[in-house]
Amino acid sequence: MDITGRGQVSDFDFLLGNWTVENRRLKQRHVGSDEWDIFPATQQFWKLLGGVMNVDEFNCPARGFSGASIRTLDQTTRRWSIYWVNSASGIMFPPVHGQFCNDQGIFYGTDEDNGVHVDVRFTWSFQLDGRPLWSQAYSTDVGANWETNWTMDFTRAS
Repeated sequence: MDITGRGQVSDFDFLLGNWTVENRRLKQRHVGSDEWDIFPATQQFWKLLGGVMNVDEFNCPARGFSGASIRTLDQTTRRWSIYWVNSASGIMFPPVHGQFCNDQGIFYGTDEDNGVHVDVRFTWSFQLDGRPLWSQAYSTDVGANWETNWTMDFTRAS
């Protein structure tokens, strides 16, 4: 799946700088749970290589892990690839790919979650006050149904 969009080096500029993040993560996935683990984190974001690459570092001392997202823009296809690495494994997860269109970024990929093949969707959107929101959803039925399992609500750090 893919969406038509901007594919510009400035697409993620809204994330530049330092943030506090309220995380909501499902306690159990793939079972219809509605119990959320809510915890704080911080994030720092910067651009590299004239904007065709950007990186964020996510720190979550409340849950004992950190991670980093690496985003690259393919200048030919105008499509972003987003990779995630967490401190627990040190392994780069399979990427999601996509673009922004109408102030929403949608990115798709595939992965495994506890031995279950999942389609993955990252969504970037914005609240009425302009603050970014990120969500992750998994599908176990080739995209017919999606379960949002993690959301991040960003507030600019002072």
